[in-house]
Amino acid sequence: MHPAITLEALRALDAINKTGSFAAAAQSLYKVPSALTYTIKKLEEDIGATLFDRSKQRAVLTPAGKLVLEHGREILHATSKMVDAVTQLESGWEKQLRIARDTIIPNTILFDILGEFTQLKQNVDVALSVEALGGGWDALHSQRADIVIGASGELPKGMFHTFKIAQLTFIFAVPPEHALANINVPIETEHLREYPSVVVADSSQYLPARNSGLFNSKQVITVNNMNAKVEAQRRGIGVGFLPLHYAQPYLESGELIQKPCTLPRPNQDVFIAWHKGHEGKAFDWFIDKLCKADWRL
Repeated sequence: MHPAITLEALRALDAINKTGSFAAAAQSLYKVPSALTYTIKKLEEDIGATLFDRSKQRAVLTPAGKLVLEHGREILHATSKMVDAVTQLESGWEKQLRIARDTIIPNTILFDILGEFTQLKQNVDVALSVEALGGGWDALHSQRADIVIGASGELPKGMFHTFKIAQLTFIFAVPPEHALANINVPIETEHLREYPSVVVADSSQYLPARNSGLFNSKQVITVNNMNAKVEAQRRGIGVGFLPLHYAQPYLESGELIQKPCTLPRPNQDVFIAWHKGHEGKAFDWFIDKLCKADWRL
């Protein structure tokens, strides 16, 4: 019969792997390093295997350690889900709600709604994350998000509820000092080949990655969010299409100039999406507020 492996030991193993050292992990868990060292030593004795290579400066998992961590994280996740389910069963309020926002959606309105939610004084943790392109659907598919704001592209059939919040318009814009700003004819594909393009990377982890607004260019600069893309284009580092609502302040200030472009970039519908059958008072509250909000996109 195997000795009991505690959740405390699995949490310690996970923390050491994430922080890279026993000392940093002990600090993150509000423990003294000696207590964490004892916990891991006891875990190694119970399992009968060395979990860390202690010959290196950084705490490095052995193959056995990696295997224990992989299965241990599954146990920690399942335990967390069990506790959350019990909490929700007793009160109707979830322990945590996870909301993912596509990078094309500004965070202002979501923060306004979140501010209202905190006034309810319910002990519900809200985890916010940012996705890009197909990453919203991927976040729902992999269950790392309960609600996604700004999902776009082809809608999965039968898996999720969706609510259209806007149709985005995209424009081609460059700073006034850029060479393309002086061209008096619509921008053609051959013009674009001469300059780097700036694109936002798809954040999908499991579903196939999606491309959007790509064109032939001499160089591709990939960023992880829309703010970085706008900034790169405002500085003239590269060119590309921008959502009008992101570009508008810079058009008004003269930092960007809209140019006609023959390359098609159609408007794009964006949605709030969530799992069918999901229950919880916090979830219902957010769905109601998010679907009623004026996203002004």
